Amino acid sequence: MVVQPLPTGSLGITEEIWEGRGLAAKMREFYAPDVIVRTPGGLRIGEPAATRETMEMLHAFPDRELLGEDVIWCGDPATGILSSHRVLSTATHRGDGPFGPPTRRRLRFRTISDCFSQGGKICDAWRVCDSGAILRQIGQDPQEWAAARIEGGAAETPLTPARDRGGPYDGQGNDEPTGARLADLLARLMEAEFSVVPAEYDRACALSYPGGVETQGQAAADRFWLPLRAAFPAAVFAIHHVIGREDPLMPPRAAVRWSLTGPHEGWGPFGAPSGAQVHVMGVTHAEFGPRGLRREWTLYDEGAVWIQVLNGRP
Repeated sequence: MVVQPLPTGSLGITEEIWEGRGLAAKMREFYAPDVIVRTPGGLRIGEPAATRETMEMLHAFPDRELLGEDVIWCGDPATGILSSHRVLSTATHRGDGPFGPPTRRRLRFRTISDCFSQGGKICDAWRVCDSGAILRQIGQDPQEWAAARIEGGAAETPLTPARDRGGPYDGQGNDEPTGARLADLLARLMEAEFSVVPAEYDRACALSYPGGVETQGQAAADRFWLPLRAAFPAAVFAIHHVIGREDPLMPPRAAVRWSLTGPHEGWGPFGAPSGAQVHVMGVTHAEFGPRGLRREWTLYDEGAVWIQVLNGRP
């Protein structure tokens, strides 16, 4: 395999927009005018909508610092690049916004964004933010936050396959073996084949899960994945993007964007079965070593899932 260098600017875009306060000028430079940005909380069409959302977040977290942990990517400048960006943010909750009045609390949380860029501009994007980590660190419970948003009429309409819109990227990533390995591992977990955990995870694996959870070991992986599948036993699991890479000085690594779509019919992280139709937009990054999966980062938006669960209850 020919190793390609990281696309110029991939780690610097977020810094220029957020910390450099480039905002509208930089958003216009890096984003196509008709960019489609999908989040679990809804759909944004066009660069102005994406810029407004960025400014709202900056109002709530004005000192937000974005630390680019990794970019896992495939493609080339001629045909377009699909990249999956994992960012760790630190910030102080100093302004009003979707997370309520300012608490002045310091927090850290991750975001993973899949972006398709062509002609030097991002034209398709999928972003998952760890809302559970933000809410817990400012003293809120994700279920109670979602209930308050619904009661106050402020809950956005979450993204579902029926509400999605097709964009310029119709591919699924690349066929590199590490990506295929992670995709197969996730598919087996979602088929309730939890024996895959001791078979494929390093015993000392380090794991990062929604809610800002940082944990270790095979038992912790089982405690995350089994309850998630148990909550949505009949939901359809789908894999949308698969990217694998091997680069100098880095372990083999992969990014997979996936979803669970179907009824909330089981006990798990979202309480008693509600029967609500739910779409869980998820993304997983992983690194592999000689004893299997050695590091995993998985995100979904707890707040967006709770809004769907509570809205769908009888």
